[in-house]
Amino acid sequence: MPEIHPTAILEGDINLADDVEIGPGCVLTGPITIGPGTRLIGHVWLNGPLTMGEGNTLYPNACLGFAPQDKSWDLKKAGAGLKVGNGNLFREGVNIHRATSDDIPTSIGDDNFIMSNTHIAHDATIGNHCAFTSGTLLAGHCIIDDHVITGGNSGVHQFCRVGRGAMIAGLSATTRDVPPFFMITGINIAGSLNVIGLRRSGMSQEDIEAVRWVYKTINRRGKSLKSALEEMKTRAKEPIVKEYIDFIESTDRAICTSRDNPDRDR
Repeated sequence: MPEIHPTAILEGDINLADDVEIGPGCVLTGPITIGPGTRLIGHVWLNGPLTMGEGNTLYPNACLGFAPQDKSWDLKKAGAGLKVGNGNLFREGVNIHRATSDDIPTSIGDDNFIMSNTHIAHDATIGNHCAFTSGTLLAGHCIIDDHVITGGNSGVHQFCRVGRGAMIAGLSATTRDVPPFFMITGINIAGSLNVIGLRRSGMSQEDIEAVRWVYKTINRRGKSLKSALEEMKTRAKEPIVKEYIDFIESTDRAICTSRDNPDRDR
């Protein structure tokens, strides 16, 4: 049977795997489903609709599944809720809001390290193996792909997408889309590549050099983004280059480059 501290409060439809641990002072309001090996250390608040997979750990004052911070939202409306995968670590004060959508929940993938006081807003989609340092702010409807790293007190604007392996430095932010493995070093400034992330990604040296070529083509040759994209298409048969072409062509917000110049980037 689940281990539930006598001071915990569970209300509504709560489904717990047999080895779930619910620590002192936790409050769970269903509908909630929690998978095996998950531990709520203490004073965690969960509000449904919420489904959580296996092996997650939640530290004190983590609050998951509460109503979105949207003035037009009916606070009593459940919506599609929040879906959490497996093996995530939620440190102290993390808060993640449920979706405004009736069909698609706010979504957290697998094996993410979400440090203290990070905020993930309604309708966000978070991939796998990300690390969000303390104070990270991820706004509503943003999409964070796999292996993204954020520094302390960094931010992502609503509806932005951050590509796989990208990094946002501490005290930096983006209001535009961030291509894979780009490193944000200021407000909308992609001042470098996440070189360590590239090396750890397992891609070949040939692909790493192709990523360097893409970055230089966009940022170091004085080209407009349109002109850079045309040059990149000459190497579209290379999968890693095609990934960048597809990313850029799919954005509605323009992308971060090494210079904060919207006219150049259009």
